Amino acid sequence: MRIISLDKVKGNELLAKDIINKNNTLLMTVGTMVKKEYAERLKDLGIEYIYVEDELAKGVNLTASLEIQIKEQCQGAVRDILQKYSYQNETELEEIKRVADEIISEIMSIPTVIYNLSSIRDKSESTYSHSLNVCVLSVILAFKLNIIKVKIREIAIGCLLHDIGFTYITLQYQDINIDSCPDDEQKEIKMHTIYGYSLVEKMNWLSPIAKDIIISHHERLDGSGYPFHIRGEKIKIGSRIAAVCDEFDSMVYGNLTTKHKVHDAIDYMISQAGVLFDFSVVKVFISCVAAYPTGTLVSTNQGEIGIVLRQNSQCPTRPIIRIITDKNGNDTKIWTEKDLTKELTLFITDTIVD
Repeated sequence: MRIISLDKVKGNELLAKDIINKNNTLLMTVGTMVKKEYAERLKDLGIEYIYVEDELAKGVNLTASLEIQIKEQCQGAVRDILQKYSYQNETELEEIKRVADEIISEIMSIPTVIYNLSSIRDKSESTYSHSLNVCVLSVILAFKLNIIKVKIREIAIGCLLHDIGFTYITLQYQDINIDSCPDDEQKEIKMHTIYGYSLVEKMNWLSPIAKDIIISHHERLDGSGYPFHIRGEKIKIGSRIAAVCDEFDSMVYGNLTTKHKVHDAIDYMISQAGVLFDFSVVKVFISCVAAYPTGTLVSTNQGEIGIVLRQNSQCPTRPIIRIITDKNGNDTKIWTEKDLTKELTLFITDTIVD
């Protein structure tokens, strides 16, 4: 199974996952042959990518992706909790602790996990998927940093709620790039940290760690962040972890910023280690995030094109790929698998949007 853009549908691709719209209505079922006219209609409905099974996807197992597993298990619960929450009844929001516990339990069961961004996201689910991804990645980093479990739980809860302040934002912010929007819109978007904190400030069940993440996940080491321009060690560790995970997921999925390829987003995080982001957090981050997600088409320094089959848990930048086009641009009749931890002169130069 792999992900392709609807713009690249040629006709008769085999659908590998059901397509469900924002109203939870089933649009197309797994096993359907996708025709060109179907693709055009799906684009009209705001869907950009689909999962397909084809020759290239043989041996690619996205169903094992932690991101997809947790999205399927927990996204509905997060959406329901946040949508049902009323300002008068905080017990509804307290249900989020159960989701945090599920995520922690899932991650603890696979201690060598490499976080592999292999999912797709449409605008209707972006808030909930983003919060989930930030939570999952933050928990992985917190474990790797040897933070005690009780604090990891509070970090998880804070990350699930880190953008709750957007409840108060009246702008249609889904299509806004915060770096290029007018000043008044930028100020309003940045207020989500204050709004979020004011919403939870008096909730006794929510820990100071979680509350701090809600208000401080956009603070930066050099003081350039917001809302208070806190610097360095004055930013608590939970918020320093959340800052890295929030920025990375936002860059990959184009959440209020320009959309980046995964490896480019990782390169940016590395370039800002010790500047905007905590160096030790970034160091752990790059050790457990797949630079080239499973199912991605890649080009190599030897002029070949391949598809990422599997990850190497000890080396997230050096996956196992299958060569599908040789250096002369010819489709290979016999596919060859290459493990980049063993093919030391072979490098991935870029990813190819399919």
